[in-house]
Amino acid sequence: MALENCIDETGNWRLVDTMKILALNGPNLDKLGEREPDVYGSARLNDIVALLKERGKVLGVDVDSYQSNEEGELVSKIAAAAGVFNGIIFNPAAYTHTSIALRDAVAASPVPCVEVHLSNVHAREEFRHKSLTAGVCIGQIMGFGAQSYLLGLEAIVEHLRKQN
Repeated sequence: MALENCIDETGNWRLVDTMKILALNGPNLDKLGEREPDVYGSARLNDIVALLKERGKVLGVDVDSYQSNEEGELVSKIAAAAGVFNGIIFNPAAYTHTSIALRDAVAASPVPCVEVHLSNVHAREEFRHKSLTAGVCIGQIMGFGAQSYLLGLEAIVEHLRKQN
């Protein structure tokens, strides 16, 4: 879905279509707020989604969210995003370090993607230092807790607006 600027009847610029962003979340993120709050913070996923939706309104975009613990469901959601969403904010969680399938899904999708993480994975265990998905995303934001998602939203929206 391409966004186009046009001039309305009053001479003001406006977007023809509302930009739509998917916040996609991988395994165990449904346990935020309970699971290792010293690492991931105390915010629950629904709190983060509410913040994204609120910031989306300010930015003039719609934000939808989806979370799954199943790799195949995430692959399918990425594949189905074309023609529905303009951009994706993606926290692949543990699949970041293991899933060639998710990497290939992001690479195959025409929908630009920003990878986000609550924690700074480079300050954690060595096995978390390599992201299989980051190389096929337009960028990666990590280490700022829930703010990483908001920064990711702003980054993808800015990227998309520069494309039009």
